[in-house]
Amino acid sequence: MSRRAPRPFSFAVEGLTATIAPRTPLARVQEVWRSAAGEAIAQAARPTAERSGVLTVVCSAAVWAQELTLMGSELVGRLNAALGEELVHELRCRTG
Repeated sequence: MSRRAPRPFSFAVEGLTATIAPRTPLARVQEVWRSAAGEAIAQAARPTAERSGVLTVVCSAAVWAQELTLMGSELVGRLNAALGEELVHELRCRTG
């Protein structure tokens, strides 16, 4: 039986990305960041480093850094739930 339409290019890219992406805690957090943090936060902040469970997030403005610091424990909980394990213990936010 032949295929009726070609597969989207994104299908191939996702498969390739899954095989070559590093399996570091930071890479895993970056994979789930948008869904765990939400669209508005993901637009304004991005995880850039992780060390011993401390996640560094660079924010587009000081207001976002302050807001994410205040909601740090909630965001850490959402990230760990999305990851399926307790990888992140603390959030550090800075502007960049």
